[in-house]
Amino acid sequence: MVEFDDTFRRQLHELFVWRRDVRRFRSDPLPEGAIDRLIETACLSPSVGLSQPWRFVIVDDAVRRRAVIDDFRACNADALSCYSGERAARYATLKLSGLEQAPGHLAVFADKTSDIGHGLGRATMPETTEYSVVAAITAMWLAARAEDIGLGWVSILNPDRVHAILDVPETWKFIAYLCIGYPEGECDRPELEQAKWEHRRRADEFTLRR
Repeated sequence: MVEFDDTFRRQLHELFVWRRDVRRFRSDPLPEGAIDRLIETACLSPSVGLSQPWRFVIVDDAVRRRAVIDDFRACNADALSCYSGERAARYATLKLSGLEQAPGHLAVFADKTSDIGHGLGRATMPETTEYSVVAAITAMWLAARAEDIGLGWVSILNPDRVHAILDVPETWKFIAYLCIGYPEGECDRPELEQAKWEHRRRADEFTLRR
């Protein structure tokens, strides 16, 4: 039986504290096999019925990357138009992706039609397929941070256009587009908190007892 001591638990907590959604990357290339190694760690995550619904697409092609960047710009402009006044002005100053700087691009999908796991646990809550993929992304995020690699989740994208750009099966549901690389800096506070967009709340604000 593997035992984890207090020192490990403190270090694990520090890993959680110092994990960031990275938008500012250095141009240094990642070591050979780094993304493959992170994917292997992600595949250790729990999944409903052991369905392992995660599907990863490493995006190396420059033309496809440029198409994703163009889609982000279009979607970001649309998002900006949803705000007005001071909030719009603040939104316009935010850096919301590292797509142009990050050396690694990784798209993550959920295969909702896979027969792996034989449907166990999904009859009443089919959305647990997507939840399983998100759990895998979280594991990857922490594993990356442990290697001093930054990961940024870009959600300001049109899923249908991403599907077309990457030419993946229609049955795969787009979950995340991840930028991966070495961060320009480190901080124990979210960038959106530093930019005064929002602040982290206490856990008791989200907790009920029944």
